[in-house]
Parts: sequence; structure tokens; C-alpha cells
Amino acid sequence: MKTFIQKFATPAVTGLFLISATSGVALFFHWNSGLFHSMHEWLGMVLLLPFVFHAWRNRNALMGYYRRKTLLPALTICLLAATAFAVSSSTGKPGGNPLARTLPLLTQASIADLAPILQATPENLTATLRQRGLTVTSEADTLDIVAARANTPANQLLFALLPTN
Repeated sequence: MKTFIQKFATPAVTGLFLISATSGVALFFHWNSGLFHSMHEWLGMVLLLPFVFHAWRNRNALMGYYRRKTLLPALTICLLAATAFAVSSSTGKPGGNPLARTLPLLTQASIADLAPILQATPENLTATLRQRGLTVTSEADTLDIVAARANTPANQLLFALLPTN
């Protein structure tokens, strides 16, 4: 068992950390969240076991950080950051990624209201959506409604309509 831990603890932590970091970035930017959400959760849980082995194998170095008084300040800063997120989430005040809070406002706006924000006319937005094969019954439709009819995410429609300049 000792040889196994010595050979594979650090490589497993490294590989799983890279997966966790990649999926975490994807989740932060809401890129294909359905694909990355469960990967991030489950492989994050799997990461715990090789982390324990890695920490055990490198306990002398870890204790060196403790003796040099560099471990506790770093852990304290991490704990304070986590606490700040937990407190802001529990107070009911908005927090997190502002894009994630803004997108629903835009996808729930009517095409007529959304057009000036996207530097277009309602007619142009409607035509663009129809050219993509989507059903738009009126300029009062929202991207949420149009997306639901097409069984596609509304934010993808919004991104497709953003001006390119």
C-alpha cells in the first residue's frame, strides 16, 4: 500500500485537480453547465481520497509549513474567503457572477424591449431568429419563449444575437 501511495497519490491529485479546475472554470462561465456540473461534483469527491494520501505522504513538508508559520495564515485566508461567500449567499443578497444574474433579465425581456440593448430593431431580431428556423409569433415574445419552443437554451439565442462589433 505504501508503494501505491508513493507512486500514485500526487499524479492522481494532479489529474483530478486539473479536471476540477477545468470544470470549475466552465461552470463559472456557464459553458455547457449540464456536462460539467456532475463531473465537477463527483470527481471533486473522488479527489478527496488521493488528496488524503498526498497529504499523508507529504506530511513532513506540510509540518514544515506549519513550523514556519506559513500554513495557518494561508488556511485562514481561504476559510475567510469561503465564509464570505457562505454569508453572502445566506443573507439573500445577490452575489456571485453578475453575468448569471443578468442573462435571465435579458432572456425574459420581449424582443421589442431587447432590440435597442442589442443595437438592432425588433424586426431584425425577429428575422434573424426566424432565419435560424425558430418560431417567433410576435415582437412581444421573449427569448425564453422562443427557446422553449425550440427546446434550446435561451442564453445561446441571446449570445447569437449579440452585436459582433
